[in-house]
Amino acid sequence: MNKRFLQNVRFAPANASFVNDVFHLKSKASLVHKLSESTHLFLTSSLQSSIFKLGFASDTFTVNRLINSYVKLRETHTARKLFDEMPEPNVVSWTSVISGFNDTGQPQTALSMFQQMHEDESVAPNEFTFASVFKACSALAESRIGKSIHARLEMSGRRSNTVVSSSLLDMYGKCNDVETARRVFDSMIGCGRNVVSWTSIITAYAQNARGHEAFELFRTFNSDTTTLDRPNQFMLASVISACSSLGRLQWGKVAHGVVTHGGYEVNHVVATSLLDMYAKCGSLSCAEKIFLRICRHSVISYTSMIMAKAKHGLGEAALQLFDEMVAKRIRPNYVTLLAVLHACSHSGLVTEGLGYLNSMVEKYGVVPDPRHYTCVVDMLGRFGRVDEAYALAKTIEVGGEQGALLWGALLSAGRLHGRVDIVGEASKRLIESNQQVTSAYVALSNAYAVAGGWEDSESLRLEMRRGGNVKERACSWIEIKDSVYAFHAGDLSCDESGEIVRFMKDLEKRMKERGHRGSSSMITSSSVFVDVDEEAKEEIVSLHCERLALAFGLIHLPEGSTIRIMNNLRMCRDCHEAFKLISGIVEREIVVRDVNRFHCFKDGSCTCRDFW
Repeated sequence: MNKRFLQNVRFAPANASFVNDVFHLKSKASLVHKLSESTHLFLTSSLQSSIFKLGFASDTFTVNRLINSYVKLRETHTARKLFDEMPEPNVVSWTSVISGFNDTGQPQTALSMFQQMHEDESVAPNEFTFASVFKACSALAESRIGKSIHARLEMSGRRSNTVVSSSLLDMYGKCNDVETARRVFDSMIGCGRNVVSWTSIITAYAQNARGHEAFELFRTFNSDTTTLDRPNQFMLASVISACSSLGRLQWGKVAHGVVTHGGYEVNHVVATSLLDMYAKCGSLSCAEKIFLRICRHSVISYTSMIMAKAKHGLGEAALQLFDEMVAKRIRPNYVTLLAVLHACSHSGLVTEGLGYLNSMVEKYGVVPDPRHYTCVVDMLGRFGRVDEAYALAKTIEVGGEQGALLWGALLSAGRLHGRVDIVGEASKRLIESNQQVTSAYVALSNAYAVAGGWEDSESLRLEMRRGGNVKERACSWIEIKDSVYAFHAGDLSCDESGEIVRFMKDLEKRMKERGHRGSSSMITSSSVFVDVDEEAKEEIVSLHCERLALAFGLIHLPEGSTIRIMNNLRMCRDCHEAFKLISGIVEREIVVRDVNRFHCFKDGSCTCRDFW
């Protein structure tokens, strides 16, 4: 077509409505684009004015984008107001507002919105709606409502969606219903398991004290050659946490290897989890190395390291770390101060501990709660200031589990220092509140026996048996290579019992040559001996589970390696004295984690300095 022809062409006048439509489409596209990029409330508010002026107030698509913009800015009140004014909200409208309430910590309101949606019946929920609602149930640990919504999901036919199934799985895990979570996970075979669903089920097991299953699932995921998914930081943190709770150092090292291979060592959450794992598995040196590698410290990493040093009896070092943290202008929280008080309690730093308690509000803006006071009661009791501990305990109004910890700390102090009156008062409080009943009965019975009240002691034992209260059996376990070997007090049923007994007798002979004699005091010897002669007592003590585990470790672990033993109860004084002496005899470092803390024995001494 040449230029002359174009000059002779006459164009028809443009249709006015067509031009107007094009203008509106361009304006709408521009507004939607700007809304998606808005990160400021002022800009979104200005765009809202333009939307209304251009006549888009009744356009569902545009208003949905406006609601989403307000939701991203956490302005849920404004988003809800816009939603309520919509003539015909669709599933996107409902889901946006429900998600907004979830993201701003209002899960109950999110559930109320979903119920309103269900009653409205004009709009059916989609996959993202269900995922948001299950997230709200997770936040509330509301399994009853979650199950009813699960039933609606099954009827909707959207159950096969991976996002929905992963949210459902996560909800059951956080509601501590691991079995149902596993059934949901198993039903996802063939319909899109991904790293999110694997992480959810592993976390469910890890958070419900089922670390063995969590680690086995982690192994299965890593060995799956049909997927390209690799562990993410959330899965790794959960697996490392499982290793911490189990005290499985070798498993923890395996997880650390996966962390290194995946390049997650610089991730703050993962690094802090590793720090915590090594500390709880008795390898403080490795925990310190992880701590020093963290580039940008936070209150979480400092608190973890302070607690680690506290639990290992390094109170002064823990307080120096706290001072370093404060000097870096990292503000401590209530957990940090709890770690500091633990450091003081486990190292006999009573004056310092009382100073921190009295200055918490003024210096750090942290109001002491019952956990802080319980720690101070424990600290005073350990140091022998039992009357002060008792006076403080009586001023603290607390019940339930926290009350049990408070009076349990006082019970331990009374038992440790031979205060039968305090043991009696603390035990009665625990029994009346139906908390730690078995340990209270045993402690009170032993206290009566020590004081010569044999009839009262036997009466309590009978009452304890009638009530079905069975004392927890002492158990120690040791990890060798990839296996764990558990030992119970007095139990020589293992295949190598003969060799263990011979080894222990040889050790006892060498200990006696160095002047070791077991304690004869009933109250200081774990309060377990009533009317037992010294020869019989020596035989009983030699069969304590931690000694059996130690002998097994000395037989099987390479010469010179550190021996790490886990114990479910408090280490008794006889075993503590024996372990100090044995560490010098065999020239090995022995680390014992009991229910309260770590004992690191080396060259005839312990890091607790006999204060625990």
